[in-house]
Amino acid sequence: MESMLAPATKMLQPIAGDQKLKFSTSDDTVMLKQIQAVHIPDGRDINVRPLLSIVEDIFNRADSIVTPSMQAHAEALQDQTYQNNVTEMIEALSFLIDRISCEIAFKCTETAEAHATTMSILNMVSSYPWDVKLVIALSAFAVNYGEFWLLAQSYTSNQLAKNLAILKQVPEILQHTSMLKSRFDTIRSLIRAMLDIANCIVEFKELPPKYIAYDFSAMSSAMDHIPVAIYWTIRSMLTSASQITGLSGFGNEYLLSTTESWELSTLVHKLNNMHSHLRNLLASCRKQIDDRKFMEAYQNLLYLFETAQIENMKVLKALLNPKNDPLPLFDGATKRRVNLDVLRRRNVLLLISDLDILPEKIAILEQIYNESRSQPSRLESQYEFVWLPVLDPTVPLSETSQEKFERLRSMMTWYTLNHPSMIDRAVFKFIREVWHFEKKPLLVVLDPQGQVVCPNALHMMWIWGSLAFPFTTPREEALWKAETWRLELLVGGIDPVIQNWITEGRFIFLYGGEDIEWIRKFTSSVKAFSRASGLSVEMVYVGKSNPKERVRRNMATIIAEKLSYCLPDLTAVWYFWIRIESMWYSKHQLGKTDDNDPITREIMTLLSYDGSAGGWALLSRGTAEMTKAKGSAFLSCLSDYTLWAEEMREKGLVPTIHDYFLKHPAPHHCNRLVLPGFAGRIPERVSCFDCGRIMEKYILYQCCDE
Repeated sequence: MESMLAPATKMLQPIAGDQKLKFSTSDDTVMLKQIQAVHIPDGRDINVRPLLSIVEDIFNRADSIVTPSMQAHAEALQDQTYQNNVTEMIEALSFLIDRISCEIAFKCTETAEAHATTMSILNMVSSYPWDVKLVIALSAFAVNYGEFWLLAQSYTSNQLAKNLAILKQVPEILQHTSMLKSRFDTIRSLIRAMLDIANCIVEFKELPPKYIAYDFSAMSSAMDHIPVAIYWTIRSMLTSASQITGLSGFGNEYLLSTTESWELSTLVHKLNNMHSHLRNLLASCRKQIDDRKFMEAYQNLLYLFETAQIENMKVLKALLNPKNDPLPLFDGATKRRVNLDVLRRRNVLLLISDLDILPEKIAILEQIYNESRSQPSRLESQYEFVWLPVLDPTVPLSETSQEKFERLRSMMTWYTLNHPSMIDRAVFKFIREVWHFEKKPLLVVLDPQGQVVCPNALHMMWIWGSLAFPFTTPREEALWKAETWRLELLVGGIDPVIQNWITEGRFIFLYGGEDIEWIRKFTSSVKAFSRASGLSVEMVYVGKSNPKERVRRNMATIIAEKLSYCLPDLTAVWYFWIRIESMWYSKHQLGKTDDNDPITREIMTLLSYDGSAGGWALLSRGTAEMTKAKGSAFLSCLSDYTLWAEEMREKGLVPTIHDYFLKHPAPHHCNRLVLPGFAGRIPERVSCFDCGRIMEKYILYQCCDE
């Protein structure tokens, strides 16, 4: 056998230096011209993927004889490779496959003619595309390889197979499998490398031509390298076939010679290098395809939202279901996945957030949503909610994030996107760049035609709930025209107890801040005033914006010491302040300022109280009377009750205290206004509510883990 392989060994002598294992050598450059000279495709386009699957299955099942662990993999494939309708293709190619199979069997032992035989096979497939050439040749080799191992597999149970196996010395060969293990392992490695290259070249053929041009550098480079890779893969088939064919003539010499071992190992290494290089080029091509698909999808989104639509399904499909999932939505009420058709011709409110959305926001939105569902015939109930969890699609979702997503989704009875991964790069870019989503949640409103009627209706939802439907700017302006500065506007439907007090015309103090000592002094002063004046006065603690643990402790202390009434919980406290912030945002985007709008001025005063140190209070009765001041001013006023008691009997409590503040302004003040961070909407000029001067502007970054 050594003498038989000697001439082939000469042909495969290493090229000088490190050139022997490089993908493209000077020899390969010359060879490329020879290969291209016999490449005369006739335009036929054949899908060889099913045929390649059959070939791969043959090699896997053959390997299972000498490698039992491969049996499970081979059986897992079952007969799925034959379920495809490939009959016509095989009928058309069977003669050519058989002819090449004979060529391989006859010429593989003529190792001196390996190059000529390879070129002969390439000439036989000259009229086919590159991928088809290789798969046809690989199919021919699989016939020879598979026949040998089929005999090895069945000769013990089939007499015909046994007779044929004896003629081919198969039982003798299998008796020495331990000695031949190294040879079989190397041949299997070489076959695996052939299949890798074949799969890679077929994958190149399967790239969508719409998104990849042959003049693209990676694709152009691949087209130069594929012919040489095909040549060396066919050359490797001949070498492998010679090893299998030659087994029957070895006698007792079952060990590979050093030259034979080097030849096989060199081919394995060469094909692996070629595959690695082609795989890198394929990755570059796929990246370009992904980039082009991404830009196409992004431009399509821009077009859809800029163009009038008859209905909303095209828009919703591009936005919510770009991956064509049959059931892209999850119904929080039924806990079942549903089709996008549930949103057809409906007003759709898209709640856009990351996984850090506050549970308080979900709880309040849930309350508003359920109230609207309780009266489905009302005009303001004609909308659907959909939560879009917007996460960077290039970052895999961690197990912790998955659990967080499922926990948040379980709190929602409306529709949600079934999984964050359904938002692709184009949608992510559109939401970030066009709708300006960064961190704070958005509530984008789409009409039944899929057009945006409000880029963020959250502020309207916080202030008026479903009454703001259809959440358009004209509707927002109309609602403000009907409003006056009154306690009902501030407390909305947060607490029915307070609403009852307002209806009954009681005196109500709203007060806030975090200093528990001031709270004790203030509530004690109010109670003393109530006893002295004989007036019944109610007090409600509203805490501070973004309530933390200190506000929770204050509420527990107030209840335990029976200092006053509190809002029910931290969610209610948060809702109180987010409504005030939303009022400022709404007024500001409508062009209202503290100079030209009295409600805006009152809102900014409350926000200034909240942002400054110390407590504050607001006194109201009914729907018209209201006054407010910082905590120190109220303490001074209440301690001076005897000075204005008579005036109170004539004017009433609220007007009298209001006049007191006008007559006794604070000698010094230091007011701080912290406005909610709505990007790009911070006013350039803000007047101090105490003195009217323009306030200095600073940028505040805050992190409080209390």
